[in-house]
Amino acid sequence: MAFGISRDELENFKKRAQAGEVALITHYWYDERFPQYKTVTKAGCSDVSRLIEWGQQYGLKKEWIHYREGLPHFDLLGEDARRILKQEGRNSQLERFKGAFSPSS
Repeated sequence: MAFGISRDELENFKKRAQAGEVALITHYWYDERFPQYKTVTKAGCSDVSRLIEWGQQYGLKKEWIHYREGLPHFDLLGEDARRILKQEGRNSQLERFKGAFSPSS
């Protein structure tokens, strides 16, 4: 479940991703498998070949793509999310969720 984003932001992310763009969205998140992380960044794109190619530049493996939620996407956590957002120029997401990318102590 996503927290800290509006319905409009989520719909905009889905619209861009479904149009074949590699879209990124960060939101607060909790998963008992990863209790040390407070956020997840989703990198989604309906064009799987494009998503694979995009991910390769960041060392992401195609096997890590999730096909649930109706949209192929990578789930990026922690330092990987921070590094990729920075390289993609997504400073607003970095600033908005400042401090939430590091594992909890």
